[in-house]
Amino acid sequence: MTTATTTGPITDLYPTRGTAEVLTPRQDPVVWGGPDTSGPLQPSELGDFDRDGFLPVDALIGPEDVARYHAELERLCADPAVRADERSIVEAKSQDIRSVFEVHKISPVFAELVRDPRVVGRARQILGSDVYVHQSRINVKPGFGASGFYWHSDFETWHAEDGLPRMRAVSVSIALTENHDTNGGLMIMPGSHRTFLGCAGATPEDNYKKSLQMQDAGTPSNAALTELAGRHGIRLFTGQPGSAVWFDCNCMHGSGDNITPYPRSNVFIVFNSVENAAVEPFAAPVRRPEFIGARDFTPVR
Repeated sequence: MTTATTTGPITDLYPTRGTAEVLTPRQDPVVWGGPDTSGPLQPSELGDFDRDGFLPVDALIGPEDVARYHAELERLCADPAVRADERSIVEAKSQDIRSVFEVHKISPVFAELVRDPRVVGRARQILGSDVYVHQSRINVKPGFGASGFYWHSDFETWHAEDGLPRMRAVSVSIALTENHDTNGGLMIMPGSHRTFLGCAGATPEDNYKKSLQMQDAGTPSNAALTELAGRHGIRLFTGQPGSAVWFDCNCMHGSGDNITPYPRSNVFIVFNSVENAAVEPFAAPVRRPEFIGARDFTPVR
């Protein structure tokens, strides 16, 4: 990896949380692995990922896997001890569980999913190195009013508040229920990963406590989102349980509320290269808790 280090602090290649929004061209590769890097992905799929910033996979895991992981999701959400844990985030209005973080440490079942070669193998191939889990969570969107996630780049937050220096992280969202075009599915602006949008406004201390329910700091302006959508368009992802979307850390993405009767639940895993370990935050007064932004850089085995 090309480093941006000196004898002092690491150079900030992606300024954000200043007095104004700033557009910065991407300084990093999208696919870090070379053409001879082995793994489940075909060269054409890596090319699509490089171009668009995402790659849908129709059946990443099978029906028996889906049943097992969905049962574990329901078990965790029904467990009073899990609900009382600070790693569980609840809906502000309904008080239903919205997300449970660090599920690969809470649950041996989800720990197996992280180590599954179909999952971690793709991450290693894209990032061109061993990887560790920067973040894992289950997202639960029950019907009739579960709130969405506003437009954002994950890397903007992970850089500003967790201290990830470079764009060398990849996420996978694996559907555990059917993703309709109406129940709050994932939306991504294809090609938006090529430009970093540095957002305006300082980061409050303990910002994560608010942002995990409704994001404020690190939110793009309507004008910036309109420009990006006009340039790249918007893709909505649908699919059967077991389908997945891999997407680059800098993709502009979001999801709407789920006002249908049909629940939408998924497991979300973020892999970061071991060569891109987090440092101190670039635009926040303190680090976020480790269950949101890991400081254990042990490679997944």
